[in-house]
Amino acid sequence: MKVTVSGKNFEVTPALKEYAEKKIGKLSRHFNYLNNDNLEAQVTLHVEKDRHIVEVTIPVNDMILRGEEETKDMYSSIDLVVDKLEKQIEKFKTKLTKALRKNSAKNGAVAEGEIAEEDEPKVVKIKRFAIKPMSIDEAVLQMNLLGHNFFVFTNAETDEINVVYKRKDGDYGLIFPEML
Repeated sequence: MKVTVSGKNFEVTPALKEYAEKKIGKLSRHFNYLNNDNLEAQVTLHVEKDRHIVEVTIPVNDMILRGEEETKDMYSSIDLVVDKLEKQIEKFKTKLTKALRKNSAKNGAVAEGEIAEEDEPKVVKIKRFAIKPMSIDEAVLQMNLLGHNFFVFTNAETDEINVVYKRKDGDYGLIFPEML
């Protein structure tokens, strides 16, 4: 796995870069079924006041693994984000295994009693709402008026569906579609 480490608001020391590469690189063992040379992890380290933030993004096939952690120590943040990503990977592997077993059971390839009832989360509510074109500022205002953490809207400037959301730091984020 190729690990690319970059810094924001500070220069990454060789020791810190080596530590991040080593820790993130160990995640590749979870993807031994893939050609690990094609895997690339983007690691961004940044400092905001006394907050040491690590963001990791790993595209795997049609899925993107992403983790972000912050502490007062960059090494601790790296350790925590690796733990978070390992949990995501295990959760994904479990779902994949269950889906394969379920599919095999439908085809009669698995013995009876081998598959337990799944307690997977499921969609229990579907909500429809009309969306009108609005500016990003209007969408943020609407989200706050509703008391929600995110808001889906049609961007009046681009005529595309966008999502605004409230970030942990109190600021706002914008998600917009990008065709691959």
